[in-house]
Amino acid sequence: MADLIKTLAVSASGMQAQGQRLRHVSENIANTDTPGYRRKTISFEQEVRFGRPTGLVEAGPVTLDRRDLSRIYDPGHPLADGTGHYDGSNVDLVVEIADSREAQRSYEANLRMFDQARQMTSSLLELLRR
Repeated sequence: MADLIKTLAVSASGMQAQGQRLRHVSENIANTDTPGYRRKTISFEQEVRFGRPTGLVEAGPVTLDRRDLSRIYDPGHPLADGTGHYDGSNVDLVVEIADSREAQRSYEANLRMFDQARQMTSSLLELLRR
């Protein structure tokens, strides 16, 4: 029974981490055209308690993509410098869409695992009641 509960916890931590990833991807997509915006990335780390890995996943710190910002030529833009250029963002929509699909599929896989563990727990409890 403890293994089934641990399975629920592991899949729930995976869903929570992927949910945070999706939030950052959606922020990146929303700010694609924001001048000076840097893409946010998030990493995942294995949770450790008392020096031992638990199997749970947690979202690590948010980092900003250090790639160069795109230079956009628009002399009429209020942020344009003397040469008519300003810094755009470093968000690539193709990469963000791919990241969102990957996060969505991982979230769905964790959800299916959570549902299977829940059904197995319910079946076990039903057998114990008899």
